[in-house]
Amino acid sequence: MSFITNPLVYYPISGILWFWHKILGFLGGLLPWVDAPDSNGVIWALSVIFLVITLRILLFWPAAKQIRFSRKMQEMQPRMKELQKRYKNDREKLAVETRKLQKSEGFNPLLGCLPMFIQIPVFLGLFHVLRSFNRMGEQFGALGMTAEETRNTGNYVFNAGDVQSFLDARLFGAPLSSFISQPVEQFQAFVEPGAMLDFERWNIIVVAIPLMIVSAVTTHLNARISLSRQSPEAAANPQAKIMNQLMLWAFPIGILVTGAFWPMAILVYMVTNNLWTLGQQYYLFEKMAKEDDAAALKRREEQKSLAPKVGVKPTNQKKARGAASENAATSALIVEGAAVPVDDDEVPATTGSEPAPTPGAAPRPGQRPQQPGRNRTRPAPKGGGGGGKGKKKKR
Repeated sequence: MSFITNPLVYYPISGILWFWHKILGFLGGLLPWVDAPDSNGVIWALSVIFLVITLRILLFWPAAKQIRFSRKMQEMQPRMKELQKRYKNDREKLAVETRKLQKSEGFNPLLGCLPMFIQIPVFLGLFHVLRSFNRMGEQFGALGMTAEETRNTGNYVFNAGDVQSFLDARLFGAPLSSFISQPVEQFQAFVEPGAMLDFERWNIIVVAIPLMIVSAVTTHLNARISLSRQSPEAAANPQAKIMNQLMLWAFPIGILVTGAFWPMAILVYMVTNNLWTLGQQYYLFEKMAKEDDAAALKRREEQKSLAPKVGVKPTNQKKARGAASENAATSALIVEGAAVPVDDDEVPATTGSEPAPTPGAAPRPGQRPQQPGRNRTRPAPKGGGGGGKGKKKKR
């Protein structure tokens, strides 16, 4: 596996750490109160902190995708349960409908799992690089070297001189790659061959335990903030309950128990990483809450625009469409401002000033009702008056 992990994980991580150490060492050399900046513990600790910041910036987009993935999965949970009930006896159909639902919602499970797959090798790679500065013993990453061999062996991008400066660095009196449970014989790697030790185990304990406590507390807070966004339906799931308890209590307690086996630089990494996660979650959750509020406001405005105004009678859409059709038909009869001629038989004639009676209408007072079919008035004879030829009267 080294042909994969070396170029993809170990060398890039050690390269970023080397870069920040050179930059901060140069800046520290400009300060008159900083002695031996290359082996200064604070500068090395800051290099680890900036390494974490660099990696988290690179992983910011996948982390945001992961949070959106979790929110989307919670929103889809009721519909997923409905599909499971509907197709509980047809697994193939359930798989097809599930894919359709995911596609319609723009849901990609692979993108949601990607951040986890990226962060795990990054953490393991950083642990290995920091642990490899001291390769005495037989633990993970160690090669059973002697103290002299350790001080004269490079660590990926770091040469032997860089390794010595890291081993000589002290953070409040404790070596950065030391840990509480480390055997005493391995302490010799932190000083020149034959030199007396300039620290004791209690120096490591005094620095490591506060870092372990802060790391455990921030891990608990991150879990609490993350679970506070969980829907009640998801939290009621028995498997989710177990996982929630592990995140809230088991993982922080695990840090307190296993922290005795972690190098000091790893504890610095854990604290920085957790603090970054706290700030990142706050930023992303606030941003997504604002997006949800904006979407809800837009939906309310759309509904408000469709609702009838106060004091205005709601219009019947069907009647409005019918009236529009009649107007269009009437307009079609008008050509260049002239009316289309209509047959005289189709136009009812009127007598005097009274309008022609409407067929089927009730008669007015004093008016004789007309029989059906006889409601048309004969046109007046041409020539006017009564001087036309009429029939002879019978004697």
